[in-house]
Amino acid sequence: MTEKLPAYSELPDGRAWGLWGEDDQLGCLNKITPEAVTAAAKLVRKGAVFPLNLRIDRPDPPLHGRGAVKVTMVGEGTNGRDDYLDNFWPQASSQWDSLRHIRHPRDGFYNGVADKDIFAGGGKLGIENMARRGIAGRAVLLDLERYFRAAGRPLGFSSSTPVTTADLEACREAQGVEIRTGDILLLHFGWLRWYTRDATAEERLALGDRSLHRAPGLAPGEEMASYLWDLHIAAIAADNSALEMWPPDRDREDGFLHWKLIPHFGMPIGELWWLADLADDCAADGVWECFFTSAPLNVPGGVGSPPNALALK
Repeated sequence: MTEKLPAYSELPDGRAWGLWGEDDQLGCLNKITPEAVTAAAKLVRKGAVFPLNLRIDRPDPPLHGRGAVKVTMVGEGTNGRDDYLDNFWPQASSQWDSLRHIRHPRDGFYNGVADKDIFAGGGKLGIENMARRGIAGRAVLLDLERYFRAAGRPLGFSSSTPVTTADLEACREAQGVEIRTGDILLLHFGWLRWYTRDATAEERLALGDRSLHRAPGLAPGEEMASYLWDLHIAAIAADNSALEMWPPDRDREDGFLHWKLIPHFGMPIGELWWLADLADDCAADGVWECFFTSAPLNVPGGVGSPPNALALK
């Protein structure tokens, strides 16, 4: 099926339901074939490794109403140590959204999964499906921060700036990189580097307030949904707080891109990934592709997980 994927215009009601079977729980990850993994492994040429996870206690304060993790160590005074986490929200830091993270308000969960099959500790569409499969393949990075800066219109990191399909294409063409079926698309907005290095304490505090949170990201709408589907990527991740511009317009069906990508397409979304070091290296050597691996936590019925992602060049 990966060789004959339909165009967006050919998807019934704009949904990819049933494309990989009536009981499919992997969605677009099905696009990553063994042949694609083998080819991607050959992209490791200089032995450079780029971890893509933030510290587990960042951002601080947490965003989108999530909680702050507390780490406790036990065993002091003995020859061994253990630790445990309290208030651990798997989506508070670098994260994957599983296919149960978002339901479409009219159509429901991906592939028609019923609400009764979404429950804590089990059911369908949990992060364990991604974990048991494992994610490895070719990743392409689009360095939007450098593209916008070179174009003389740098992104405002505390503003709801929409990045359009024309912007994505112009960036891709400027880098001279091809996006292929089954790729993981990484978008470097420069947001996390700004947040960790340049944002003031007052700006970080405001970002932790859901009513005040503003951030640049992908523009919503049918054009963006069609563009991303027709790339036939397996997943998409970014270094900003929600992949798309924030806040979304949930009063419009096409005003919240998450509603298309997760429940309609079955496309996992990654957010708050540390892409700055990878972007710097890509800019230095002009190579915008890499071998990518990710091992989400195997949590039955999990809504999200740290990606535990690596980019290798």
